[in-house]
Amino acid sequence: MPDARSLASSESIRILKYLLRWLPVAALAGVLGGTASAVLLVSLNWATVTREAHQWLILLLPVAGLLVGLMYRYLGTAVEAGNNLILDEVHEPKRTIPIRMTPLILIGTFMTHLFGGSAGREGTAIQTGASLADQLARPFRMSPPERRVLLMAGISAGFASVFGTPLAGAVFGLEVLSIGTVGYGALIPCFIAAFAGDLTTHALGVQHTLYQVHDVPILRASGLVWAALAGAVFGLVARAFARLTHSIGALFKQHVAWPPLRPFLGGIIVAAAVFAMRTTRYIGLGIPTILAAFGPRHSPQDWLLKLLFTAITLGAGFKGGEVTPLFFIGATLGNALAYLLPLPPSLLAGMGFVAIFAGAANTPIASSLMAIELFGAEAGAYAALACVFSYLFSGHAGIYTSQRVSQHKYDTPVDEL
Repeated sequence: MPDARSLASSESIRILKYLLRWLPVAALAGVLGGTASAVLLVSLNWATVTREAHQWLILLLPVAGLLVGLMYRYLGTAVEAGNNLILDEVHEPKRTIPIRMTPLILIGTFMTHLFGGSAGREGTAIQTGASLADQLARPFRMSPPERRVLLMAGISAGFASVFGTPLAGAVFGLEVLSIGTVGYGALIPCFIAAFAGDLTTHALGVQHTLYQVHDVPILRASGLVWAALAGAVFGLVARAFARLTHSIGALFKQHVAWPPLRPFLGGIIVAAAVFAMRTTRYIGLGIPTILAAFGPRHSPQDWLLKLLFTAITLGAGFKGGEVTPLFFIGATLGNALAYLLPLPPSLLAGMGFVAIFAGAANTPIASSLMAIELFGAEAGAYAALACVFSYLFSGHAGIYTSQRVSQHKYDTPVDEL
């Protein structure tokens, strides 16, 4: 029988081998993901400034949609599933994700924003981070289980670097795969990749938007009750957003047989709505409106209009992410709830910012960490409670259809008691 000293020595060697294996790989995945996020953020900033300065570009949104559709029809069929393809590969590794996913999603997202679609950037960052990380599997001779971990690290790198939230990004890569479980087996690689990605984006001179909760009341029982109630509302809206987006996508597929025509028709609807309403408030990322939501009470209908614009844009087949629009929806809905709930508008905006994302993506832990990273620990306590209740009330439908259900939200895991 080996003694305690030999067992400890053996374990130390295994830890050292593990770190030597994953430190360089995860760090490199983070650098690749962070670089891609920097390119994405700079390009989307340019696209937004250019579109707002030349609003006639929105008239070309249907043409841009057709071009994006043609690009994916003839060059990107294998990667068209996007985030869901990545989640499927993590669940059941089969083949390396084609490297063309990266340029295709970057170009597609850029065109969506330049010509006036309502979309985000997290989906793009996840796809670039994971697809670039996956290219390391072959040169580093990774087994299928190791490749799963590498893809999770790529997801973490992309998410962390695009939002400047390395803790949330690291946990997002562990949490997003399945409802009810967290993939602790990839803990170290995901954290390394997330921090490497975030540091890379900053090193390249890219700055992230700063959001500030201005008024946080002392934590009392009544405040927790109101936070839980707000979280339930956020969860129901998150469920509505996911279902509406998927329903619009199914409707386009049912009635429009040729895929490139779907974003063309969706572009007509969105562009017509923009000019009919005479505002660009609900297209693009909507950062100015998100920032305004952290101020005094204003426009209670903003969240609903952004939800509709985004659901049509993404449901029709334009490229981009869901999360920044969810930030918009959550922050403006939180601000609107200040008319009804006795909590400050700024705090409710911060709670909604992360809680609707928690419900729509089924990632309450990552969302709570994001709240702490963005708003601080005091506001984070309210936001975390809202995230948990949003997660509960959003049901099992989410923005990622390939996300699996490992543990139903409403079941008690008796075997673990």
